[in-house]
Amino acid sequence: MIAGIALGVTFWGPAPAETFNPPKGPIVLTVQGQIAAHNAQDGLALDADQLAALPQHSFSTSTVWTEGTSVFSGVLLKDFIAAVGAHGTVVTLTALNDYQINIPMAEMADDGPLLALEQDGKPLTARTKGPIWLIYPFDDNPAYRTEETYSRAIWQLDKISFSD
Repeated sequence: MIAGIALGVTFWGPAPAETFNPPKGPIVLTVQGQIAAHNAQDGLALDADQLAALPQHSFSTSTVWTEGTSVFSGVLLKDFIAAVGAHGTVVTLTALNDYQINIPMAEMADDGPLLALEQDGKPLTARTKGPIWLIYPFDDNPAYRTEETYSRAIWQLDKISFSD
């Protein structure tokens, strides 16, 4: 009976965070705050290869900043949250130019935003809104075509923090 209870706790408890080694390449994303995964003194430092090793997803969408439809590939934000063992009520995302947005954790949806690393099969660079662009599937869900969601589609993303 005790084994069954222990199994139930393990099964129904929060998903364990990934284990991240120190980055081997240039750091493209720093993660801080309420996270379980650490590989640096004050949080988590990730290179492009580490992000590419996480479960990858793609979707096609048009944006108000680009012409036509593009295929964006990367890590779903909800999967990233699970991978780093994040908790709290707010996700704060910061760009290279210090532009900052907050997204309530409660608004993370299965069809939600993607930490895009590629656009049309090409790695995003600072010149092309990279190295990471938080992008929503605007064409798939009309609810994402709002000023609030457009303001959250932060590009040149380099920091994520989780807090209450």
